[in-house]
Amino acid sequence: MNFPDSLRYANSHEWIKIEGNKGKVGISDFAQKELGDIVFVELPELGQSLNQSDACAVVESVKTASDIYCPVDGTITAVNEELNSHPELVNEDCYGKGWIFEIEIKNSSQTDSLLTPEQYKEKYA
Repeated sequence: MNFPDSLRYANSHEWIKIEGNKGKVGISDFAQKELGDIVFVELPELGQSLNQSDACAVVESVKTASDIYCPVDGTITAVNEELNSHPELVNEDCYGKGWIFEIEIKNSSQTDSLLTPEQYKEKYA
C-alpha cells in the first residue's frame, strides 16, 4: 500500500495535502482497496462550511456506501467534477486524479491531530 509522506491522515481514512491555508482531500489507498470498485461519488457543495469530522461526501462501491468526513474545519472551495463521470479514478489514483474536494482551512492547528504517514501505516498497513 502507498502512504505518501506529504500527506496527513484521519482515522476515518481521509488524507489531506496541505498547501498554505488550503487542503486537498481524498481517501487513502487502504480505504479504496477496502471499499472495492467505486461506482459513485457524491461530492460536497461548493461554499459549504464544515467542522472537523463532519460527514460531507459519500463514496459508493459495489460492496457498500461510505461517508467521507472532513479532516479539518473549513469551507469547500473546489470539488473534483471529474468523479461525476469517472468515479473509478478514486481506485486508479486515489492520491492524484481521484481527489474529492479542496478546503480552505480555518484552524491549521487541527492538522496536528491527524496521523502522520508513519502513524497511519502502523495502524492500517
